[in-house]
Amino acid sequence: MLTIENLSISYGEHLVLDGLSLSLPEHCIHGLVGMNGAGKTSLLNALSGFVKPQAGTMKLAGNPLKRTDLAYLETENFFYSFITGREYLGLFRSPENVPGIDEWNRMFRLPLDYLIEGYSSGMKRKLALLGVLRQGKSLVILDEPFNGLDLESSRLLTMIIGRLKERGNTVIITSHILGSLTGICDFIHLLRDGTIQFTKDKEQFTDLEKDIFRDLDPGYLDLVNSIV
Repeated sequence: MLTIENLSISYGEHLVLDGLSLSLPEHCIHGLVGMNGAGKTSLLNALSGFVKPQAGTMKLAGNPLKRTDLAYLETENFFYSFITGREYLGLFRSPENVPGIDEWNRMFRLPLDYLIEGYSSGMKRKLALLGVLRQGKSLVILDEPFNGLDLESSRLLTMIIGRLKERGNTVIITSHILGSLTGICDFIHLLRDGTIQFTKDKEQFTDLEKDIFRDLDPGYLDLVNSIV
């Protein structure tokens, strides 16, 4: 179980997460949704050790969560200049039982011996994904992983995420497109106003969109009718 208790994060006077608490069962796929600025990336950055919370605890299987417990795909990935895709992947330590770089690359068919500067945005996204997957971590965090991927690669990534669950991994994934989550997630959590407003399991996904926008749609409708 990944347990987050009373997590608070602020940037100056701007409070982003306000005593957020959430328990995530292991060996499941968890979707995290929320509007822009809701704090999704701040939460993932805290889990990954990139942001230090002002308060709260994060534990995995009862022990304090460490950066080395997980692999994290950020929304925007950083690549060093003048290195090839193969050199980039070589920066990540992977267990001995994990397939080699070329075996992994059979899925995405990237030109690994070319400089990353020549890659398209979609190719860079695939390269970053390979770097995350090869680490063999039990907890995998994917922030908007479908951004920049074509239809084929998105379908492949969906299959990869499902396979990670079958192997016993825990996956946390964000997306602005609900349909990309409802087909693969076991649970979806809505982050709003600095806290988790609700958690839905698969049997409750049918009414998910309605529940998310119930309080927002009337105001949106009035605004649209007054302008358009």
